[in-house]
Amino acid sequence: MTAEIINIPRAALHEQVAHRLRQMLVENRIAPGAKLNERELSEVLQVSRTPLREAIKMLAAEGLVELLPNRGAIAVELTETDVLNTFEVMAGLEAQSGELAAARITDAELVEIKAMHYEMLAAFTRRDLPAYYQLNAAIHRAINSAAKNPVLTATYNQVNARLQALRFRSNQDGDKWRAAVQEHEQMIEALDRRDPVAMRAVLLAHLHNKRAVVMEQLRAGQQAASA
Repeated sequence: MTAEIINIPRAALHEQVAHRLRQMLVENRIAPGAKLNERELSEVLQVSRTPLREAIKMLAAEGLVELLPNRGAIAVELTETDVLNTFEVMAGLEAQSGELAAARITDAELVEIKAMHYEMLAAFTRRDLPAYYQLNAAIHRAINSAAKNPVLTATYNQVNARLQALRFRSNQDGDKWRAAVQEHEQMIEALDRRDPVAMRAVLLAHLHNKRAVVMEQLRAGQQAASA
């Protein structure tokens, strides 16, 4: 388990630690179901246990870790039912975000999303999955922001946090990764046309396809573990 060394401003220490831990969870450097070892994480992140514990509490509030009596913090491991239920809700939130964004997006917001899209394509060409994923997630957040509905955004952020690690790993299959990129191309085209119907449709399809990939990976992992 490794993490790059970063200089952290004291005023925002636990937020920065939470960001790094979130990255480690998403990128599977802390596996689902694993215990968060405070001593080891303090050494890796070069922080004391006080900000680390505050960061872990933040992640618990987001649903990324579970705090268990006398056992400490455990990285959340979603069941198949959890995954299906969460993706069902997330598909609706993404579709609503896209539909509203297509109607409400400003020229400046569209330019910014297009710029991130081209950077994401470059990361895909390099097969740089961490960079690709960060840009991909930023594009989805920007679309949600362009919807200009704070209640939708708050709900989106809460539900989306539970799926980040699974969405990251879903791009590890080359063909399915390529298909996801093509769906992002369709999103940009729909936004450019200010077409709410097309935007809703492509985001629904995108999330349903993502769910199918995630479920396939989960079941393959279970079969491998059983074998």
